[in-house]
Amino acid sequence: MRGYFGVGAERISKPLNLGAVLRTGHAFGASFAFTIAAHHKAQLIHLSDTAKSALHIPLYEWAGLEEMKLPRGCALVGVELDPVAIDLPSFRHPLNAAYLFGPEKGDLSPESKALCTHLVKIPTRFCVNLSVAAAIVMYDRMISMGRFADRPVRTGGPPSEKDWAPLSGRPRLCEKN
Repeated sequence: MRGYFGVGAERISKPLNLGAVLRTGHAFGASFAFTIAAHHKAQLIHLSDTAKSALHIPLYEWAGLEEMKLPRGCALVGVELDPVAIDLPSFRHPLNAAYLFGPEKGDLSPESKALCTHLVKIPTRFCVNLSVAAAIVMYDRMISMGRFADRPVRTGGPPSEKDWAPLSGRPRLCEKN
C-alpha cells in the first residue's frame, strides 16, 4: 500500500484502549501512533499491548494540540459521530493521514476539529468503543487503498480458474449444477 498513516487519540484515559489501538495499528501497518493530552493512567499500555507495538512503531505523546507536530503533507482526519462528518464508506482516504479519535467518554475538542482536514464518522446507531472505531477505520483504509481484487457479484470469493469454461468469445463463468 502506498502512503503512510498514523493513529491517535485525544484525552484517552484507558490503558487497555490505548494498548489495543497500538496493537491494531501495528497489525495494519501504521507508521506511528500518538496521544494528545492523555490521562496518566493511559501510560500503562503494557497491560494490553501484547505485541509490544511501542517497540515497532513510534508513539508520540503530546501534552496538547500546540505540541502536535505531524509530518508535512499529512492530513489530520478526525473520527467523530457528528452531523457534518462524512460517512466512512463514502470517504476517500488521503495518501498520508493521521486519524484522530476522541476520548472514551466524550467528543473531539472543538480545537482539534478545527485542525482536521476531514471529519468522518462510522455510520453506526451509537458510539462504539474507541479501539473498535480505530480498527474499523484502519480496516476501511486497507480495503479501499490496498491492492485487492474487486468484490465478486456472487456470494463468496473471487472465482477460481476452474470455474471458467473455455467458450467461444470472451470467458464467462460456468453455471454450476
